[in-house]
Amino acid sequence: MRPLIGISTGMTEKKTVTVHEVNFKRIIEAGGVPLILPNTLDEQTITIYADTLDGLLLTGGPDLDPLLFDEEPLKELGGITPDRDFFEIKLTQAMYEKKKPIFGICRGSQVLNVATGGTLYQDIYAQHEQKLLKHGQDAPREYPTHFIEIEKDSKLFEIVKQEKIKVNTYHHQAVKDAGENIFISSRASDSVVESIECKEHPFAIGVQWHPEYIKDEASKALFTAFIEAAK
Repeated sequence: MRPLIGISTGMTEKKTVTVHEVNFKRIIEAGGVPLILPNTLDEQTITIYADTLDGLLLTGGPDLDPLLFDEEPLKELGGITPDRDFFEIKLTQAMYEKKKPIFGICRGSQVLNVATGGTLYQDIYAQHEQKLLKHGQDAPREYPTHFIEIEKDSKLFEIVKQEKIKVNTYHHQAVKDAGENIFISSRASDSVVESIECKEHPFAIGVQWHPEYIKDEASKALFTAFIEAAK
């Protein structure tokens, strides 16, 4: 039986729902059945989603509202989408409690962290103490531009079977303080967090890069492991 995977979506100023096709293509390739999820504030609908879905893919997108982790906005904060924030955090928490697989990409990794009580750098360049790499690449999306170092005792290492991989990068926010029971499983050479996971959960993994665009074995393994967990 192919698992039903909910895919989070963006929202334009004109309230148009958006999602890049690469997200559902990777789910289909890995053996899942994608279901595009519109953002909603209706908690009964969110509960039904959590009961029905076998797994949740949290896609990339705009910044999260810092009020969600008890901070006021810095001038470097980008645009936010409050309805999407509410929907994704509520659904993530519901799926997390049910021990259903969650795979967060870029913003999705940040959602997973905030949903479990963690915090973010609103802007790594304004707030991070170290000199940073370029985390908003101008290279093609499918082209990796920097390395990450993976902890050997992590689920991520079990999946990709490498201590060091190349990734692409499109972000200016990142995980700051990890959420409850959240483990930082990889970092870039400048110490920016590149992935998180919960060891007590069957599959709750967030990656800061965009594996949906990269056609390598590590990216394929991530989607395959996600779908296998959802089965």
